[in-house]
Amino acid sequence: MAQDKYISPLSERYASREMQYIFSPDKKFQTWRRLWIALAQTEMELGLTGADGKPVITQEMIDELQSHATDINYEDAKRREKEVRHDVMSHVYAYGLQCEKAAGVIHLGATSCYVGDNTDIIIMKEALLLVRKKLLNVIHALAKFADEYKELPTLAFTHFQPAQPTTVGKRATLWLQEFLMDFDDLEYVLRTMKLLGSKGTTGTQASFVELFQKDQEKIDKIDPMIAQKMGFECCYPVSGQTYSRKVDTRVANVLAGIAASAHKMSNDIRLLQHLKEVEEPFEKNQIGSSAMAYKRNPMRSERIASLSRYVMVDALNPAITSAVQWFERTLDDSANKRLSIPEAFLAVDGILDLCINVTEGLVVYDKVITQHLMAELPFMATENIMMDAVKKGGDRQKLHERIRQLSMEAGENVKKRGLKNNLLELIAADPAFQLTIEELNACMEPARYVGRAPLQVENYLNGTVYPLLEENKDALGMEAEISV
Repeated sequence: MAQDKYISPLSERYASREMQYIFSPDKKFQTWRRLWIALAQTEMELGLTGADGKPVITQEMIDELQSHATDINYEDAKRREKEVRHDVMSHVYAYGLQCEKAAGVIHLGATSCYVGDNTDIIIMKEALLLVRKKLLNVIHALAKFADEYKELPTLAFTHFQPAQPTTVGKRATLWLQEFLMDFDDLEYVLRTMKLLGSKGTTGTQASFVELFQKDQEKIDKIDPMIAQKMGFECCYPVSGQTYSRKVDTRVANVLAGIAASAHKMSNDIRLLQHLKEVEEPFEKNQIGSSAMAYKRNPMRSERIASLSRYVMVDALNPAITSAVQWFERTLDDSANKRLSIPEAFLAVDGILDLCINVTEGLVVYDKVITQHLMAELPFMATENIMMDAVKKGGDRQKLHERIRQLSMEAGENVKKRGLKNNLLELIAADPAFQLTIEELNACMEPARYVGRAPLQVENYLNGTVYPLLEENKDALGMEAEISV
């Protein structure tokens, strides 16, 4: 690895090889050639003829183009680009060097955006399919975790202050549900993505009007035939020179949504690790701190949060670019697109690998969880205690005031004196309640206070999550490799 120039950490530390290849030059230029072949085949199949009435494109030419679809002569293209300063025409020239018979029909009737923009759509779709696969594996890991811990009571927080109990599994369904919302958004964008097609310099298909001598029926078939050859259902019905940059905005928003969900989950895990209730995976020889050897920092969750913030902010780029495109096109999108779209995908790829790794290896410390819950449970059990005292003849209003006073006293014992929560002892000693300490302790079963949490987990998994996973079972079973 070169040490004397900047190298993106998205490639070196975070994104998988699979995602990196999708956005590689080789993938791009091979896709260009596939598009040129599709265009030439379409023109041949539609019977494009010259002034002499003979076919302009023959099967022999198509076969020649196909024989060099992947063995790209990059050095020839580089030399040509230094001369003409145009990447598309440089690759048309290089392809023509390999295909002497077909050289004159490569890119026929097309403009640069035919290969550039269609390739961008194809690559984004392929990248979204990889994101989809990894997102399903995160959902699968979280579903297993939620099911395993659906009945384990834990202290729930609102405003990060103790609230009514929930269960560890129920809390995981909150993370899970947000990822499923992202999955729905991703499915919609995937389902509605279309190719640009071949519409010419301002989107009017004027070149094909000339080529096909105003045969509107044949011209109408060009885009659908190209789309079918490239694995798409259709093309956008109208365009300028480019596809609408609104498409990039929609894609980036899906990625930002995934990042937001991952960030929320990672923040919760970091807070739980501080409480020593839940811990992300920690390898045998992993070092938590260069100074404090005892530390077990939530490094993976912190990295999720860090990359997620980058993606959420990066989503502004395509939105602004879309907003400032002039008329049929300007070129101020190009440099921005080359950065914002690939980097968003590479970062989300790294985020999802981390999410798979973390959710599959979460460690739960049930005794610490129970200890924390039991320290707060007497306060939360006061309504049940009050009802039991009323059944023994007590006055609800008076009992409510006494519980309020005793709760304040117990709270001061904990916060000011560092003592344990002695609310139950205070209530047992108060004759207004007519309850023994044994009767009060019987109220301290945590499962009594989690409401329908276990059933909610079961219903959600069985009704929503498992059917989705069953439909996509072939995508499951990924192993995420984490670098550094």
